[in-house]
Amino acid sequence: MSFQNLICHVDGGVATVTVNRPEKLNALNAATIGELAACFEGLAAAPEARVVVLTGAGPKAFVAGADIAELAALGAADAQALARRGQALMDRIEHLGKPVIAAVNGFALGGGCELALACTFRWAGENAKLGLPETGLGLIPGYGGTQRLPRLVGRGRALEMILRGHMVTAPEALAMGLVNRVLPAEELLPAVTGIAREIAARSSLTLRCALEAVEGGLGTDPAAGLRQEAGLFGVVASSDDGHEGCRAFLEKRPATFTDR
Repeated sequence: MSFQNLICHVDGGVATVTVNRPEKLNALNAATIGELAACFEGLAAAPEARVVVLTGAGPKAFVAGADIAELAALGAADAQALARRGQALMDRIEHLGKPVIAAVNGFALGGGCELALACTFRWAGENAKLGLPETGLGLIPGYGGTQRLPRLVGRGRALEMILRGHMVTAPEALAMGLVNRVLPAEELLPAVTGIAREIAARSSLTLRCALEAVEGGLGTDPAAGLRQEAGLFGVVASSDDGHEGCRAFLEKRPATFTDR
């Protein structure tokens, strides 16, 4: 896939998607949102892409927010339509059916923070700063931040970040559960790629069912979530890969998965 504002390549089961507007701190303009939507739609259907790593170009920013110049003159209908396009992108990433790992290599603000929140989990460089500063512009988060952030870090922490427009450092983000790990900036992308390769070595059927069990369970009551888990456990336990994984364990050898 070839794009103007993205770089996407697949190697060893890992697709690396880089937002490539470093002169604009990788800001999410409408064109970039459209390219990300097309890119992830393609990756969803690409069996060679088993895990996705999402990052930003350059040393300063993951994605430093929306393109404010595009927002300044929007009317209500156009603004709502823009929010829905951004939300659709985040939903596609969150429900890709494959793990998407954010390598947060600098500023992840506004739409960039929302992009990271849509990922399966987040690792950050020591230089990362994350936040939803929209209220300082007379706006609110519009790409899912008001929904995903409280579910991840809790209502009080989320409201403080949103109402104050407060940026948090990488250590602060780690302490509140916003990111899973913090690494020196130069080690971040190699480390994330390494963990992505580790995950990509597993059965894609198993990964998809695990994601579905967690995501589906979070959206319902515990009893319904447990029923869904049991059903998905039945799917994987009876699959070729489930049988192969158990045989390999008993025979003390590496498993050879076929994604069936």
